[in-house]
Amino acid sequence: MTGAGPAAGPERDGPPLIAVAHGSRDPRSAQSIHAIVDGLRAANPGIEVHVAFLDLSVPSLGDVVETVARAGHRSAVVVPLLLGSAYHSRVDLPALLAAASARRPGMELIQAPVLGDDERLVTAIRDRIVGAGARVDDPSVGVALSAVGSSSAEANAVTRALAARVSEGTAWHGARVCFAAAADPTVESAIDSLRAQGARRIVVGSWFLAPGLLADRVRRRALEVEPSAMIAEPIGPHALVPQVIVDRYRRAAATVTVAAARTDAA
Repeated sequence: MTGAGPAAGPERDGPPLIAVAHGSRDPRSAQSIHAIVDGLRAANPGIEVHVAFLDLSVPSLGDVVETVARAGHRSAVVVPLLLGSAYHSRVDLPALLAAASARRPGMELIQAPVLGDDERLVTAIRDRIVGAGARVDDPSVGVALSAVGSSSAEANAVTRALAARVSEGTAWHGARVCFAAAADPTVESAIDSLRAQGARRIVVGSWFLAPGLLADRVRRRALEVEPSAMIAEPIGPHALVPQVIVDRYRRAAATVTVAAARTDAA
């Protein structure tokens, strides 16, 4: 498992990329994030990639920014490995970046957009559901798509819209989004709804990037009400995830390049 990142050096294909995840007390979460970042490095050898965490896991974002700055870099792009645009991306991360910038006033830190509900991640979820045993041509399948849940109604609405997208192109009976915390419906309610509408085979899909305590809670509760339910893995190091990350990085890195060009011309 890799650490904060490779030894930094002169900027290669743009500024360094700092992939920042939430963090968890569950070591499987960090292991999965590191696996995702390893795939990102392998697919993009020209980009210097570091991994950091907002909380609960190490290295911290502040420590990684220090590492990058001490190596002589004047800018870095921070890509949030988050599926929703809510408190962590709108409040926590900007505050941490502001603190890091205060410690390193000559360092430009650009926050990229979250991974969000990118169509490639929807495809990854569908692949995980199929991997759990659900055939795409089976009309008896009902999918309870589990997600964290947020205090942001807007973020929850975006997540709820994933149900139709996940089942698109399949013969599945239907899909219902459910939340682990902070919002309704629960996984029990979603399973009851799918059964009432005629689904005979229940699959619990996972709109989680990595395994952890909340995903485990959803799994336990689902199996209590539906012992035969198939449980899909989180998105994890799916081959499409690095594509989404590097797209977010390149969009943000372009703003660094433009700013640098203006500075040089001045």
